[in-house]
Amino acid sequence: MRINVPFERFVTNDNCTAILQWNPNFQSNWERRYERVQRFVDSEVIRLCDPYTPFYTGMLKRSAILGTVIGKGEVIWNMPYAKYLYYGVLMVSPTTGSSWAKLGERKILTEKHLSFNGAPKRGKMWFERMKSDHKDKIISGARRVMGGLV
Repeated sequence: MRINVPFERFVTNDNCTAILQWNPNFQSNWERRYERVQRFVDSEVIRLCDPYTPFYTGMLKRSAILGTVIGKGEVIWNMPYAKYLYYGVLMVSPTTGSSWAKLGERKILTEKHLSFNGAPKRGKMWFERMKSDHKDKIISGARRVMGGLV
């Protein structure tokens, strides 16, 4: 986040003139605080999503750590099948009906929902479910990291 600090400003009326000046450290101090909070939130999302994320080999959960730049404000599960598992609906090849598709072939949705090992905690929509359970904890932690000023 970038904070733009205005230049000094003169305010006048009939009786007086005042000069408003920003603290020269205001911009850098607040930008550092926002960056620290964003890093906290990104890390907490990855940590708290862990028990909700589908787990077979562990690569999907590790992909959040590998695919995310902490502090950027976007957590990415960067496995090719992440979106497929996130929505939890079976997709198949339109030509073969198999869950495996030919190179370049677009899969189609079916009516069948996926089942997950470790369900009901592990499964589809893991971020939304984690957020529903832990949003207040993340917000209070962000306030604490910010210095109670949010």
